[in-house]
Amino acid sequence: MLAVSSLTRLSSVSVAVLLNKSIVMLKLAHISFAQLLILVAYICLSANAQAAKNVQHSVIINSAQDIPKHGRLYIVLNRSNESEPRLYSAWPTNDIEPLFASDLNGIGTKQSVNLKDSLVGFPHSNLSDLEEGTWYVQALYDTDFLDGRINSPHNYYSQVKRIVVESGEPISINLSLDQKIPAESLPEDTEHLRFVKMKSERLFEHWQTDMHIRAAVLLPADYSQNPLKKYPVFYSVGGYHAQYTRAQRLIENDAFKAYWFDEGTPQMVIVFLDSQAPFGDSYQMDSANNGPYGEATINEFLPYLEQKFNLMENMKGRYVSGCSTGGWVSLAMQLFYPDTFNGAWSYSADGVDFKYFQLVDIYNDENAYINEHGSSRPSYRQKDGDVIFSIQREIMMENVMGKHNSYAFSGGQWGGWNAVYGPQNANGMPATIWDPVSGNIDKDVAEQWQKFDLRKYTQDNWTTLGPKLRGKLHLWMGDMDNFYLNNAMYLYEDMLSTRTEPASDAKFTWKRGVGHCDFDQVDMLKSTISQMYERYKITKADKQTAISE
Repeated sequence: MLAVSSLTRLSSVSVAVLLNKSIVMLKLAHISFAQLLILVAYICLSANAQAAKNVQHSVIINSAQDIPKHGRLYIVLNRSNESEPRLYSAWPTNDIEPLFASDLNGIGTKQSVNLKDSLVGFPHSNLSDLEEGTWYVQALYDTDFLDGRINSPHNYYSQVKRIVVESGEPISINLSLDQKIPAESLPEDTEHLRFVKMKSERLFEHWQTDMHIRAAVLLPADYSQNPLKKYPVFYSVGGYHAQYTRAQRLIENDAFKAYWFDEGTPQMVIVFLDSQAPFGDSYQMDSANNGPYGEATINEFLPYLEQKFNLMENMKGRYVSGCSTGGWVSLAMQLFYPDTFNGAWSYSADGVDFKYFQLVDIYNDENAYINEHGSSRPSYRQKDGDVIFSIQREIMMENVMGKHNSYAFSGGQWGGWNAVYGPQNANGMPATIWDPVSGNIDKDVAEQWQKFDLRKYTQDNWTTLGPKLRGKLHLWMGDMDNFYLNNAMYLYEDMLSTRTEPASDAKFTWKRGVGHCDFDQVDMLKSTISQMYERYKITKADKQTAISE
């Protein structure tokens, strides 16, 4: 049936020629008729696949307004019409939405651009690879490269259109960029939840344009009744691309709300830091590519918050915590600014030792995609060990997301790491630690990542850093972390266990069979806040004792 159905797509002349050749092969090779059918089917399918590749599709983009800016044009498709396709998941499982993209040098009013020959795609490289059936399609034009999100304010997009894909038939997509994402506006303040946005002079000096840092500030129940009281502060760092507005979802959680306003809850302020940066996530670090987000946070934003709210203005009242990206950032902020924070609670931290950057040893491995055994390196697994997708697959997705067809500009996780940890290239752009296509590692770039290798930084600076970290490090990790982050944490724990003068008192919590940030958020927040407040009381008492003596 396979051979017959395939033959029906070929011309009668092609079929005759093919059958004549096949009969000759049958006689010469002494193969069976069943084997002949399989061979004919294979030839037919190959011919049909090639014919499908040669179908001339049409992708026309026009604009209702003049858009002179260079940008990245995305065509996103989805089987469902429940949400707009432009709200791309960027999660490269088997059912990820098809994405096609191309760089544009702007588009004029009533100008039409045919992108059929310039599109790159993921997971399909060609429109001909789309499965048959109904699709909902939308265009998005990203022109704001100072915001790592593709759906950032002032970007342009089209309305959603429905198309039907039929096998072997040309696909016609015609979309108009007649919509614009509104300008940013802060959510409305409530009695206990406030929103702030500060212009940073340090970031302005780097980018030569206005740059802002944002946060949500959750006030304790008794805040308004104590206008002269100074409160200890919990600086919360979210996961990758986490926005400060996540505080709204938390305070709407019934369990957390009941806890937060209970009279027995420690009276602290929570500041939800925002992650937005030009190349993805700032990681609250100074970087050659994103700019001085570390100095801007510590020396501009914290003083700004302490002036605007009744917050403690010294190390003893400042604490930091987060999971995933937030786990790495909270540990890094405690290490790089040990006199600023009085404790870090780090959960499922991104790789803290670049000998295990997930499963890549950036110093010794030759290739990020293929290991020394010739196998594809996984990026994400289930807790039972089954692999969901590889590093290469994830990077191939980010190559389509990023301008110049490179993950360096994707705003995604790998592009974000690359921008924070790495140097600039000769063009002033992020230098990639490995080739976007081949995965071959650039050892010169890898060497310059070392300053963000937290195991190495801690070890190299232990003589001066160790005394300042007494009682401050609390690290939590599941031993089946979905992103293989437990391997780097093993090395970090091993290193700290051998420290002397002083010995390390860092507390490690390992959970058997537990994955990435695999815990109840409210329960973990309760535990973290309780530990922070206990440390605050102890260090506050120590200070008072020292004063009395």
